[in-house]
Amino acid sequence: MVVAAIVVAVGVFGVTLPQFQVLGLIPLKNLLKNSLHENLASTAAFFFWVQFAWYFKPFFGIITDAFPFLGTRRKSYMLIGAVLTMAAFVMLIFTPHTYNRLLTICIAINVFMVLTSTAVGGLMVETGQAFGATGRLASVFNFVSQGTYIVAGPLGGFLGAIAFGWTAAAGGAAMFLVVPTTLLLLHERRRRVDSKKLLSEAGAQLKKIANAKTMWTAAAFSALFYWAPGIMTAEFYQQQNVMHLNTEGQGVLMLLQGVFAVIAATLYGTYFCRHFKLRWLLAVCIAVGALSQFGYAFYTTFHRAWFIDSFYGLGWTAADMSIMDLAMRATPAGSEALGFSLMMSVRNLSLFGSDWVGAKIMDIYHLHLSTMAIANGLVSLVAVPFVFVLPGFIVDRMDAAQLSAAQAPETGQAVLQEQSEG
Repeated sequence: MVVAAIVVAVGVFGVTLPQFQVLGLIPLKNLLKNSLHENLASTAAFFFWVQFAWYFKPFFGIITDAFPFLGTRRKSYMLIGAVLTMAAFVMLIFTPHTYNRLLTICIAINVFMVLTSTAVGGLMVETGQAFGATGRLASVFNFVSQGTYIVAGPLGGFLGAIAFGWTAAAGGAAMFLVVPTTLLLLHERRRRVDSKKLLSEAGAQLKKIANAKTMWTAAAFSALFYWAPGIMTAEFYQQQNVMHLNTEGQGVLMLLQGVFAVIAATLYGTYFCRHFKLRWLLAVCIAVGALSQFGYAFYTTFHRAWFIDSFYGLGWTAADMSIMDLAMRATPAGSEALGFSLMMSVRNLSLFGSDWVGAKIMDIYHLHLSTMAIANGLVSLVAVPFVFVLPGFIVDRMDAAQLSAAQAPETGQAVLQEQSEG
């Protein structure tokens, strides 16, 4: 498990740091706002469409689960996705700075990045279910993914003040880390592929997913939390227009979010998921996550922002981690990449769709950030009562209980089969 966890950690780092909502967030939004003079809604729309491939991640899951490439379902896709992403970042360096041309190449980058991410997610879910460690691997995932903000904050703030080509070069360099790690550490057993069975295998994957009632319940539940009128783009404009921060100052705030997000991920993985049932973790973490969004009603000065962004990093990550733990438990065995990617697609579509909706509402009705922050928190709180109707065999166990089941092969397999059929 340790070696697989290392590969997952590097894979998550490699596909998270270069993303345009992480390392590229400050440089790209700064370019759209101050060089191309885009308004709030068009900037949010750009980031919604840039993420287009992430909304269809389940299709990549079908490919990686049902169609082994060069005999492997994870290793080969991680490698080819990483190489194609690096090539696309090189193209971005030379792309003219117009809205549509930037959007086109950024979408292409994300298509290749999603291929790598889907394979990494499949590996993570396989490992987590096999060892009964979904909570701990969710912690690893969030520790690394949120830890990228510690790097992306100061680095993105610096890159935002210089030529945009350097941001593209940095993204390609980060993705390169996946290549040697995968080649050296991931030893996946090769499979012989019968071409006649490929289509039937893909159909079996789709049938299994369609009948996975527990997974669909978990997906609907996660949408309740994530689908709130977003304020991510509005926060960026508030930082520059009201608080008069430069990109370096914005990077400091992103750094603070990352530090406290890592703290939340560490506490969840090392203590809370081992000592509390997931049902109660979901209720408490989602409530704290919603409260952290209310803080942006007072987001008017740099010093207030220190506390607000820090609390948001802690609270929102706690909620996100508990929901990811739920997603990993609810994913059917044998369809790890497809099932988990579907859950993450719900998350990504909700997050970036709600941000575009929130930005559009603010542009049309001229609402303040404070009003949207309160609405955002209230909508997220709606998910809390639904925690108590989630299936008990998924949420009424601690991570340690999963490990005990996994240590007994027959019992562990029964649990996984129950999840698959539930």
